[in-house]
Amino acid sequence: MLIIISGIAAAQKKFTISQGTIKFASKAQLELIQANSNQLQGIINPTSNQFAFLVNIKSFQGFNSGLQRQHFNENYMESEKFPVAKFSGKIIEQVNFTTDNTIEVRAKGELEIHGQKQIRIIKAKITVKGNQLAVEAHFLVPLSDHSITIPKIVSQKIATEIEVDINALLSQEP
Repeated sequence: MLIIISGIAAAQKKFTISQGTIKFASKAQLELIQANSNQLQGIINPTSNQFAFLVNIKSFQGFNSGLQRQHFNENYMESEKFPVAKFSGKIIEQVNFTTDNTIEVRAKGELEIHGQKQIRIIKAKITVKGNQLAVEAHFLVPLSDHSITIPKIVSQKIATEIEVDINALLSQEP
């Protein structure tokens, strides 16, 4: 019986994002800045519990003005030099990817933003339904962890910690 279960686990196919959104909010004293991207990419390997997610920085839309978006890309994120943000690693808890269920997990990995890498543990909720996974996460990103500096003149308009929300639907590869 153990051999059969091991064979099934080894045969599990990877889950890739079919639909994903990443949003961020800067809630500063004088201004709220929000943006999102629906170009989140990612994969989860159910056999190893390993994952990788990435988003192109220039894909973020929203902001309070076009000029604000331009400053985000040119002055703060330096999108030409650092075009993507990534998070990759391993889910700490064991997840049963073959049975419909919902589980709170911790994802430990390397978060790379603005060329700076930080080891992070991010809490997430995974819902397994059929051959799909829904992943939801909410976490904070301190700008100082990623060498993103805010000029004093706009320090009351840009938060030092950015709130990030991820919602993704992953489908098992055929």
